[in-house]
Amino acid sequence: MTMPPERVAAPPKPGRVPAARVPSPAPPLPFADTLDGGWDRRLSRGVVVPDSTIDLHGHTLASAHAALDRGLERAVTRGDRVLLLVTGKPPRPESERPHARGAIRAAVRDWLGSSPYADRIAAIRGAHPRHGGLGALYVVLRRPRENVSQKS
Repeated sequence: MTMPPERVAAPPKPGRVPAARVPSPAPPLPFADTLDGGWDRRLSRGVVVPDSTIDLHGHTLASAHAALDRGLERAVTRGDRVLLLVTGKPPRPESERPHARGAIRAAVRDWLGSSPYADRIAAIRGAHPRHGGLGALYVVLRRPRENVSQKS
């Protein structure tokens, strides 16, 4: 039984330089789903009352991003646990809409992932209909960690 000959990669042709790869931007940090079942049940039933609301509906992309950053900073400073983030309804199918919609909602996860407070976000969930349904999101913030003093 004969073995097939080994294949060796051909050397690059002279004068050809491989194209330089432009690195893509780092993807936003994924949000760990660190909520227990109790939190998820309470959110899905609409029992949780948001501590504050950030309304981005009707903003331009630039002003919505700035308003989100300010609102998130304010919420973290106050120690809020649940934010209601109003983005407006998601886009309808192309055939049903007169113009492009949903740009803010599409960008929110990226904005939250690149925020200086991304590490404080425990989860993002769709809002209950009484809090805006498809046009809003719950942003659940982690409790601030207390400094643990070391025993000597």
